Amino acid sequence: MRKTDKKIDNQLRGVLTDVCETALKEFIGFQWLTHLVNYSNFPKSLKIVCVFDTNDNLKGFMASTGQHELSTLIQEKLSEIDINMSRIARHISYDTEESCHKDNNGKWADRFSK
Repeated sequence: MRKTDKKIDNQLRGVLTDVCETALKEFIGFQWLTHLVNYSNFPKSLKIVCVFDTNDNLKGFMASTGQHELSTLIQEKLSEIDINMSRIARHISYDTEESCHKDNNGKWADRFSK
């Protein structure tokens, strides 16, 4: 990882930590989030994965205004570090610990590699 990539990654982790802390308070079942990125194709390659505890809680979140609220929050936080994406929803995906446990024996690295 180049020095500039490391700097961007540190900034991303900082703002996404803020998003995570807010989401933990605001959304039932939200557990954590992470990001995946290929810096040779940044920011197009940025993917943010938001993880909920159960499929039922994720379904409730998706049926509410939560998806819009969370994507807006992510976009606002990214803009604070001069990362502006016109279609942020394309960069956000949702998953559950329940599904990872069932499909990948709880091994997130295996799940993300697919």
